Amino acid sequence: MNHAGSLMKAAAAVEPPVVELAGVTKEYPGGIAALRGVDLTIARGELLAIVGPSGSGKSTLLHIVGTLDLPTAGSVTIAGHDAAALGDRRLSALRAQHIGFVFQAFHLVPGVSAQDNVAEGLLYSGLPRAERRRRAARALERVGLGDRLRHRPHELSGGQKQRVAIARAVVGEPDLLLADEPTGALDSASGEAVMELIHELNSEGATIAVITHDTEIAARLPRQVRLRDGRIVQDTGGPDRGGADGDGPGHGIPGSPAGAVVRGDGSGTESLSEDAR
Repeated sequence: MNHAGSLMKAAAAVEPPVVELAGVTKEYPGGIAALRGVDLTIARGELLAIVGPSGSGKSTLLHIVGTLDLPTAGSVTIAGHDAAALGDRRLSALRAQHIGFVFQAFHLVPGVSAQDNVAEGLLYSGLPRAERRRRAARALERVGLGDRLRHRPHELSGGQKQRVAIARAVVGEPDLLLADEPTGALDSASGEAVMELIHELNSEGATIAVITHDTEIAARLPRQVRLRDGRIVQDTGGPDRGGADGDGPGHGIPGSPAGAVVRGDGSGTESLSEDAR
C-alpha cells in the first residue's frame, strides 16, 4: 500500500462515517414498503456496490442516502449531519457541499462546453466564475478530458459524456459520490473505461457507492451490499473483513484505498450553520 493509501485508511479509522443509516424504512401510500429496516454504514474512502434487481429498493436507497427523500422511519446521517434535523434549504446545502451525483443519462446541458457543464457543479459554491472554470478544467484533466474543454455534448462520445458528468460530480470534492447505473447507457468498452476511472478516483481517496443491477460490475468492487424486497440480504464488507459474506444489515468497513445531476440546487446557497452540524 502506498503512503497516501495508508494515510487515508488511518483517517477513515478515526473520522465518522460518511453515511450512517439506522432502521431506515420507506413506505408509500397503499402500504407499499420500498425499504424495510435498513442499517448501512459507509466509511470514508470506501468503494462499494449497492446491487439488486428491479424493485429491490436500490433506487429508493439512493434517494435516501442522497437526501433527495426522507425515510418514513429510522435515522439518516450524512457526513455527521442528521438529515431529519435540516429543513429544505439546509438539505439542499448538504447535497451541494457533501454529495456528488452521477446518473445513467448524463444530464449535460446541450450547447454548453464540457468546461462550463462541469463548472455548473460549483454554481452555488460562492466562487467567482473564473475560479469555477479553472477548477472545472482541472477536474476534466483529472478524468482524462483535458483536450475536450470546449467540446459540447453532441461532439462527445457516450463514454466522454459520462466522464464529463463524473467531473461535474467530483469538482467540488464531495464526501460521497453516488453513481447510479453509470455504465448503463454505454457500450462495453466505454463502460469498462468508466469503471476504471471510478477505481482511480477511489484510489485517490473518493468515497463512492455504485448503484447497479449488474452483478458483474458489483463483483468487481471491494464491497457488495445486496438488496431484495427492501432489505439488505448480504453485505460482503471490505477487505478488512476478509471479504466474508454476511446476511442481514451490513456495516461498512473501509475498503481498499483506492462524487448526473448538478450538485445542489437553486435553494442550496445557504451554508449549514454550526447548530445544524
